[in-house]
Amino acid sequence: MSGRVLVVDDNRVIRQLIRVNLELEGFEVVTAADGAECLDVVHQVCPDVVTLDVVMPRLDGLRTAEKLRSDPRTSHVPVAIVSACTQHDVDSGVAAGVDAFLAKPFEPAELVRVVRQLMHRDGRERGARRDGQEGPSAVDAVDGRHGAGRAGTASGSH
Repeated sequence: MSGRVLVVDDNRVIRQLIRVNLELEGFEVVTAADGAECLDVVHQVCPDVVTLDVVMPRLDGLRTAEKLRSDPRTSHVPVAIVSACTQHDVDSGVAAGVDAFLAKPFEPAELVRVVRQLMHRDGRERGARRDGQEGPSAVDAVDGRHGAGRAGTASGSH
């Protein structure tokens, strides 16, 4: 196995699409239907990476990311937003400690690349940038398509 991914999305079809694409690449995948379910299962499944949709019932992806970051047991787990992100979502995600953004609709190969990249980070602290500047680079997480986030990390490593 390449590692365990917790996929969180309220759309069953999207959850299955992400699951199949990651499982084909050797990842073990556990799914949750929203942020509240994610927080219920995250300590049991101990994922290497969490993917979150933004708009979900009960607890949205950005608030879920904040809660994952504020819990010492999950603060180290890389988090990727897989959603049709607005610029506000990207900015809020960066502030919440999100590590990467992948816009829906996504290319399966990009999903796998982002998850692999997060799983095998080289140990830099979250938010450290390659250019030596402090903090995350939101510019690296946006491609301008209606403000949608693109595949890439908030820390600027692509």
